[in-house]
Amino acid sequence: MRTLSRRRLIAAGIASATTLSAAAIAAKLASRYGLVPPDGAGLYGPGETLTYAAQRLLTRHSLAREFAPAQISRPPFANEVAPLGAPFRKLQDSGFTSWRLAIDGDVARPSTFTITDLRAFPRRTQITHLACEEGWSYIAEWTGVPLSHILDLVGASPQARYVVYRSIQPDWWESIDMDDALHPQTLIAHSMNGADLPVPFGGPLRLRVPRQLGYKSVKYITSLTVTESLKSFGKGLGSASPEGGYAWFAGI
Repeated sequence: MRTLSRRRLIAAGIASATTLSAAAIAAKLASRYGLVPPDGAGLYGPGETLTYAAQRLLTRHSLAREFAPAQISRPPFANEVAPLGAPFRKLQDSGFTSWRLAIDGDVARPSTFTITDLRAFPRRTQITHLACEEGWSYIAEWTGVPLSHILDLVGASPQARYVVYRSIQPDWWESIDMDDALHPQTLIAHSMNGADLPVPFGGPLRLRVPRQLGYKSVKYITSLTVTESLKSFGKGLGSASPEGGYAWFAGI
């Protein structure tokens, strides 16, 4: 009861911050309890911290809404991506048999998995809404391996706080905290709407994070790194998103 009461008290203090000064006070409170996002410094830091800390305290175990099959978008919208280049085309021409997903960092058993390996693991299917910060969205059925299962297989360290994930496109990388990494709806998706994940939607592998905006669900993933700190990755802001002007945490 004491832990629960303290959490409610912290959440109330953070969630009630509506002015700039109150947001700064809330940011200090969040820092005390380890609820500051990696992009929590600078001019917009207090606001980013307010958003992240309030959502983590109030919706830590919440589920993204799941829909009925009749609500699947037909056709779904596939946004444009930069040309994937010759290495990707070579992998695609071989049916992605040479595609690998490597896991390293703070793990007991660094591993590499093929698409066949991933398809043989326990799977979850869910129909969820993908919303883009640019205003478009669609509903689709996603099937994949829960990221939590992969983290169990490789023996993720109990001290780990984040999972960094990278695309075959070198400048495209993101990270999530362990709350989202271990969430049952976070998938390494390999199928969509009952078929192999199409290339325009991130095939052969996409990390699907339905509790955050679409840019956190990176396409064409090739590696995961489990880590206690994000300071040595990129500019230390947590992902390519804040380096490009977006928020690291994009909870919805």
